[in-house]
Amino acid sequence: MDSSALPEFQAHLHTAVENLPAEVRRLFHGRGRCWPGVEQLTADWLDGQLLISLFREPEPAFLNELQSLLNQLVTTQTWQQSGATSLLLQHRGRDGSPLEVLWGELTPNPVVREHGLKYQLTLGRNQNNGLFQDMRLGRQWVKEQARGKRVLNLFAYTCGFSVAALAGGAGHVVNLDMAKSSLARGRDNHRLNQHDLSKVSFLGHELFKSWGKVRKLGPYELIIIDPPSFQKGSFVLTRDYGKILRRLPELLTSQGIVLACVNDPDVDSQFLIDGMQEQAPELRFTERLNNPPEFADIHSESGLKALVFARG
Repeated sequence: MDSSALPEFQAHLHTAVENLPAEVRRLFHGRGRCWPGVEQLTADWLDGQLLISLFREPEPAFLNELQSLLNQLVTTQTWQQSGATSLLLQHRGRDGSPLEVLWGELTPNPVVREHGLKYQLTLGRNQNNGLFQDMRLGRQWVKEQARGKRVLNLFAYTCGFSVAALAGGAGHVVNLDMAKSSLARGRDNHRLNQHDLSKVSFLGHELFKSWGKVRKLGPYELIIIDPPSFQKGSFVLTRDYGKILRRLPELLTSQGIVLACVNDPDVDSQFLIDGMQEQAPELRFTERLNNPPEFADIHSESGLKALVFARG
């Protein structure tokens, strides 16, 4: 990281605060490498809280200058008129990803809005806060596709896709994730949106030991696969993704569709296209969803890859 790049980051942040969105949004995405010198910095607007994240521990001089410019930001009239309630700095390069409150008061479990839907976040305890913002357009796509469909949401996390699917009129959604605490937050997210929970199933299981349960609740018109790159003891993307793809024909209806995702910068779209051709050749690649413009990346294959496949 380069301290000489911080004035440009500061100018970008001031402009963003002057034009804050009405919902949760990434304001600055250094990790897309479009801003040399600040590649490890991001800024997120969380409906009143501005979260700055450092993905690697910088040199002391860089950190001191960053904190100084953030302290300057909160003295400006623009900031004072913004409606902001806190300015937060998360040190994701440190053990435990500690969160520092630079200004205001932390709201540890804020409810934020996206496309008219509500999601509860968790700040200050984990690296991730409960909503992956780069999947914003993916959730909107699911909402548009879901009407009347039976949906399977694998690696469901806090059930963002499920919330979008129910909002779009899905007949039923099955969420599977081995982290039961994440599914509990997903249940809360559905309640926030006043959804009928009889239309949602939550399976707190390890996927590769649960194919029987998953198959019994199908078949599905829409399947979403959004795995981590690595999950200790259960999933390695490059090793295990194919095991999921080969199961799709027995889980899908004759006209079913699949949204398959990869968010590893070292794994490109062709990995999924080739994998599907090998493991489930009856599914054809139809499109790659756009990523939100605020997640611009110098190399399109380094960002999120969300690919649609169709059967029939």
